[in-house]
Amino acid sequence: MAAGGACAHASFGRCRGNEPQAAEMGPKRLLLRYFPPGIILEYVEGGELKTRSIDLLDLSPHSDVVALVEEIQKEEPLITASCKEHVIRLVQRLQEKLGEQEDHKFYLFKVLRAHILPLTNVAFNKSGSRFITGSYDRTCKVWDTASGEELHTLEGHKNVVYAIAFNNPYGDKIATGSFDKTCKLWSAETGKCYHTFRGHTAEIVCLSFNLQSTLVATGSMDRTAKLWDIEKGEVVFTLRGHSAEIVALSFNTTGDRIITGSFDCTVGVWDVVTGRMLHILIGHRGEISSAQFNWDCSLIVTGSMDKTCMLWNAMTGAHIATLTGHSDEVMDVCFDYAGQRIATASADGSGRVYSAETKKCIAKLEGHGGEISKICFNPKGNRILTASSDKTARLWDAATGHCLQILEGHTDEIFSCAFNYKGNIIITGSKDNTCRVWH
Repeated sequence: MAAGGACAHASFGRCRGNEPQAAEMGPKRLLLRYFPPGIILEYVEGGELKTRSIDLLDLSPHSDVVALVEEIQKEEPLITASCKEHVIRLVQRLQEKLGEQEDHKFYLFKVLRAHILPLTNVAFNKSGSRFITGSYDRTCKVWDTASGEELHTLEGHKNVVYAIAFNNPYGDKIATGSFDKTCKLWSAETGKCYHTFRGHTAEIVCLSFNLQSTLVATGSMDRTAKLWDIEKGEVVFTLRGHSAEIVALSFNTTGDRIITGSFDCTVGVWDVVTGRMLHILIGHRGEISSAQFNWDCSLIVTGSMDKTCMLWNAMTGAHIATLTGHSDEVMDVCFDYAGQRIATASADGSGRVYSAETKKCIAKLEGHGGEISKICFNPKGNRILTASSDKTARLWDAATGHCLQILEGHTDEIFSCAFNYKGNIIITGSKDNTCRVWH
């Protein structure tokens, strides 16, 4: 099935891995997932409630819904004739959401004088109801997005709090990685510290939860990454093999693989179950700045100080393409939720958008007056947000590269920015010690 044509393609349970033996009587509930488009099936098997997903990553406003649902029925025993109409209606709702035209203008809602020293990072929980800020002042703060009120200050680190994350989609826990060589796990509700993970011998500069929220991974200047058990508070594996600092890491959605990007110019692909290195991605001629899986776990994208971005086969580790065009270091790289587009941010002050299918540059994001350190898509994939040292963040049309809006007001460089899940709120973090919330 060609992506983007009248037919969309469904992929089944790729990322949840519960294959039902004999599900009792079809699905209990069908849930919509807007970003990336899909349907979640809840079903009972052996008396236990289980879920799995049907991914509709290339659904478009022009897809033939009835034909698509018939294809789903052939592949998915849980979708019985009796619920066919219901599934058609759900897919039509997803289609309407994709077709909605939005001319959302963002306005400054609040300036939060968040910390007494510069911020390092900002992150939302999945619903966007809360966000966190990390800082050189050794704390992480939890904020209420609607009111701009500070809910908790997470204190205890003895040095810069550099890497921060919620355990999305749940959002009930927060991890903080610090230059004090430890990672701490906190309750997002109460601000209580559950665990302090000790073992790294140098600064922690990146961290990530798996989607299943059972593990947190930390990457360090000590050239190792570690996987920690969230419940037990213990180290599960230490990933050794890089010959220089690890500055980027990312789980795939299934949670069975993790990638580590290093200053040794390589990316390691590791088996999460055994802690073994499966592949080493060799090809970049400069330090890795960023690395990410696409949603369906088939591709890996890497950005490097060698001014290029590379695309790899996640299963085999084979190099697929080199995306060129930047005249300076690639600082950040990301996929959209559906895995169809790749965005790159560079020290040359521009961003680029590439098609994952054709590997061609489809748009150039030009206008910033300084390097772009951060780039991200909105959940729908039609807008891109960039943060720059020119003290502005910009919003772009992902298809055309047209600049839709300049978010001005910070008095120093912006190095962190994020959308909430609905895509209607933006946060920006700056060296001016403030965080701005835009609605």
